[in-house]
Amino acid sequence: MKQKKFILQESEIPTQWYNIQADMPNKPLPPLNPKTHQPLSADDLSHIFNKECSKQELDQEHAWIDIPEDVLEKYTFYRSTPLVRAYALEEALGTPAHIYFKNESTNPLGSHKINSALPQCYYCKQEGDTNVTTETGAGQWGAALSYAAKLYGLEAAVYQVKITMQQKPYRSSIMRTFGATVEGSPSMSTRAGKNIITRDPHHPGSLGTAISEAVELATTTPGCKYTLGSVLNHVALHQTVIGLEAEKQMAMAGEYPDTVIACFGGGSNFGGIAFPFMRHKIKDGKNTEFIAAEPESCPKLTRGKFEYDFGDEAGYTPLLPMYTLGHDFKPANIHAGGLRYHGAGMIISQLIKDGYMHGV
Repeated sequence: MKQKKFILQESEIPTQWYNIQADMPNKPLPPLNPKTHQPLSADDLSHIFNKECSKQELDQEHAWIDIPEDVLEKYTFYRSTPLVRAYALEEALGTPAHIYFKNESTNPLGSHKINSALPQCYYCKQEGDTNVTTETGAGQWGAALSYAAKLYGLEAAVYQVKITMQQKPYRSSIMRTFGATVEGSPSMSTRAGKNIITRDPHHPGSLGTAISEAVELATTTPGCKYTLGSVLNHVALHQTVIGLEAEKQMAMAGEYPDTVIACFGGGSNFGGIAFPFMRHKIKDGKNTEFIAAEPESCPKLTRGKFEYDFGDEAGYTPLLPMYTLGHDFKPANIHAGGLRYHGAGMIISQLIKDGYMHGV
């Protein structure tokens, strides 16, 4: 019988995340203060995020970051995740290619998002925070954050894109099951939400509106920190556990990828699988192709501009250097989830600009 699944033992799960910033020939440009246009420090970012994630965000020196023991222990609840040889797909396509996929759905939350929700909530708890808040589109990040917050005894408030909340009500039910409060965004509970509704009473919501509301709540509530499910450097860092496992699993299969492909919204999923393999392209000259597959309805990598832009609609976030369709981008009502985010992560934007990967 042909082996279809390659699974690591718990003792083989990576104990460090890989920080590609340390190995990039051209480092990502820094996030800027939107008022002064000066580079932000970790202390500046810690007014919004927890201190440790703020340090990780700007760390361009250390290629390897230790995974906290408590987070690693919780990773073992569901990791490693299987690397699967897609024999049936190969046959259906009639292709000589060997196709493998990394299945991140084999955890209670159903997606890769929990890989970053756990450390973000762990750091908040360690630093004495009592509350976390965030945005979510389709609801996978919101569910993961709600679960992680519950594990660490934190109160969670989630702003979910309003149109998606209406389309997928069971996702907000999952968040509430873990004890989170959930608001459809834009809402009347924040100044940002009220302003957006005043301008457009029928606004369906976007990740940009939901981020604005969550950031406002975090910066106006004592003991509350904002957490993010994609785009930022520290989120992609936490997701590299995916690619680091895949690297070992490909070795078990006796293979090394010619092409690495992943869907692309803000970049955490794509960066998580791609960055560990990308380090061999940067350092060892491996000739692997990296393809970010984005939806035609939100083509920031293929038709966006590389420029400084806000990560949210109200302009609360730092200015980020990224490929963007503009922070006021409003997705079509048919779907406004994570793959319809207006901007791309800073690391991925720089790597695409430098020709190491490309979007389709």
